[in-house]
Amino acid sequence: MVTYALFFALGCFGLGLLCNLWRITRGPDNSDRILALDTMVINVISLMVLYGIWRGTAIYFEASMLIAMVGFVSTVAYCRFVLRGDIIE
Repeated sequence: MVTYALFFALGCFGLGLLCNLWRITRGPDNSDRILALDTMVINVISLMVLYGIWRGTAIYFEASMLIAMVGFVSTVAYCRFVLRGDIIE
């Protein structure tokens, strides 16, 4: 029963990832693209955690933590680039 729930959750987050890719390519504004990238990072983290639960290993949890830190920093850097035109002052 847990396996079916994991596959359902993997499918839902995979569909959400595809919707984010569509929003990145067809987004009407840069702010929409930034939000789609941030949401895509969250979907990738959730997919990695679910895959780690399915495989029964802890390495995917550590990798998801690294992706979370890099995703946050990249979102902030991209927002600063859009707002100011440069990242480093």
